Amino acid sequence: MKSIVLSSVVTALLVFSGCSSKNPDADGASKAQEVEAVKTETVSSDNGIISAGGEGLSMTDLEKRMMSIYFAFDKFNISSDMQSKVTTDADLAKASASNLTVKLEGNCDEWGSDEYNFALGLKRADSVKKALVAEGVDASKITMVSYGESNPTCNDKTQACWAKNRRVDFKLLP
Repeated sequence: MKSIVLSSVVTALLVFSGCSSKNPDADGASKAQEVEAVKTETVSSDNGIISAGGEGLSMTDLEKRMMSIYFAFDKFNISSDMQSKVTTDADLAKASASNLTVKLEGNCDEWGSDEYNFALGLKRADSVKKALVAEGVDASKITMVSYGESNPTCNDKTQACWAKNRRVDFKLLP
């Protein structure tokens, strides 16, 4: 009796499930054409060139001009010697990158747990965001991410190397 009921249920499921009436190739092709049109439109609108006081800078060149902000061990406050870098970065963000989004990437050295370092990296990025907003950068144009200890610039086991990893980097997004 159980086998008859079970086979009836399986047969009913097979009959009612049927095949999809959509043509996946046509639907996928139209989406691919839409994506290509958006890519072409985005690239052709400004070619990645940003006007900066009369000189054209690519987004990559502008990123290279923005300076990383470094922090002391286990700290997330911006030191006085880093404040001038924040001011310079804010001026670049206001003038040259005003139509772009600034992504702040918080980083840490290898000391501390993963959870602690992710939280510290986010606190560092938030400190830089607050400083940029105080300098006049639009807060809605700033995003933050923490990489914790997973994005080192130096892998040596020295104090100087660890100091290079305690930083906030700037990336520009369209």
